[in-house]
Amino acid sequence: MPQPDSPAEIAPPRVIVIPVTRPLAWLADGWRDLRYAPGVSLMHGLLVAVGGWVIAALSMLWVPLLPGAFSGFVLVAPILATGLYEMSRCRERGRPGDMACAFDAWRRGTRPLIWLGLGLTIAGTAWVLVSAVLVALIVTAPITGWEAFIRHVILSQGSNLFPVWMGLGALGASLVFAATVVSAPLLLDRDTDLWTAISTSVRVVAENPLAMAFWATLIMLATALSMATAMLGFVISIPVIGHATWHAYRETVDAGELPARE
Repeated sequence: MPQPDSPAEIAPPRVIVIPVTRPLAWLADGWRDLRYAPGVSLMHGLLVAVGGWVIAALSMLWVPLLPGAFSGFVLVAPILATGLYEMSRCRERGRPGDMACAFDAWRRGTRPLIWLGLGLTIAGTAWVLVSAVLVALIVTAPITGWEAFIRHVILSQGSNLFPVWMGLGALGASLVFAATVVSAPLLLDRDTDLWTAISTSVRVVAENPLAMAFWATLIMLATALSMATAMLGFVISIPVIGHATWHAYRETVDAGELPARE
């Protein structure tokens, strides 16, 4: 009987059903991994915090860009955490999850992983533009700061576009979450194609709707708290969630039939 010799000919990974509260254990595992290699882990969070400050500074040149820019920046987080996935992977295999391990993830970045990152970048950029257009349509008065944005956009009574803006943002975030919740760790860990990784990620969400909704809620809360602390919270939340995402992948996907990446 002929044996499959390419990822496309191998059956897709099996999805594992998990308890609803399991994401809490992922956060505990993520915190443990952060404590194992705090310097490199916190560096990832610091880079995201700095990125947030840069976006805030640039967006103040035209405030309507600010909310879309922040949410668009969050959309690419699954790729920004690639080094954290690899660190958890190294530790799981008994290797030091250090700086060399994190850099190795980027050095041997696979083509599907690169395409995933490009797709997320395009999605984030598109949302920034759509968001800016909708905000411009909502507001007729000049927006010179956050107070004016809240008054003229969020608290505006004369336009129905704000709920549309919020709805589109929620829809886009949900689609990106479903497509990427485990796809980046899967592409890093196994020799497979982008479609298999994304479809597996969607199946994880479909077969664990409550657990994944809980996981998404925890991520949103961590993101909101991080932004509320002038981005400083990202220094902790990004490495914890990044490491936790690796454990989410390991507990929801049985990828044993796919060739491992070394």
